[in-house]
Amino acid sequence: MERSRSFLLSNGHISPLWYSVLARSGYFPISELGTFRKINTRLQGHPTTHEGLPGVRIASGSLGQGLSAAIGAALSKKLNNEDRLVFVLMGDGELQEGQVWEAAMFSAAKKVDNLIATIDVNGQQIDGSTNDVLNMGDLKAKWEAFGWQVLSMQGNDLENVRATMLKAKTLTGLGKPTLILMETIMGHGVDFMMAGHKWHGIAPNDEQLAEALKQNPSTLGDY
Repeated sequence: MERSRSFLLSNGHISPLWYSVLARSGYFPISELGTFRKINTRLQGHPTTHEGLPGVRIASGSLGQGLSAAIGAALSKKLNNEDRLVFVLMGDGELQEGQVWEAAMFSAAKKVDNLIATIDVNGQQIDGSTNDVLNMGDLKAKWEAFGWQVLSMQGNDLENVRATMLKAKTLTGLGKPTLILMETIMGHGVDFMMAGHKWHGIAPNDEQLAEALKQNPSTLGDY
């Protein structure tokens, strides 16, 4: 039987993707996606709870808190004897927050082995390259030193994502939390958006949107 699972989005600035998934999963109408970041609408730049948005139970405006929340959720499943996995997605830039490393130490020490954390390692954050802002060195070695079992995957290859996630699930229940380093390219598939931080927080104009969809028509979806 498939184990039930929970998902927490720590890097809330990728909210357009999260909203898209929620809408297509039936939490709210797909047509509401057109209200993204408009004044007095539910779909703000970071998911929030005070707007009564289905599928969102914690706010993610403050980066670095998602792993702690995921650990709390995972431990509650253990205390309730629930055979349930908890997933959390983080960004590499938010690893510069000290709370992440406190949570990493805690989860390993308390053997939170029903937790699978993924880090989007794209090397970019709002102010530039993560290496330029604050170089974090060898992430695999760091997380292993903190007591985690670590996998790597290519985030722009969906078959590799699926295979790695399945592998990660086989490692749960073994006394250690699991981390996946997901290497991605920001703006993958659109040449003028790739591999830079410029598009972290701005929207394309009509001409740029048309060009982006021409290069990568699979992103068009239901629009």
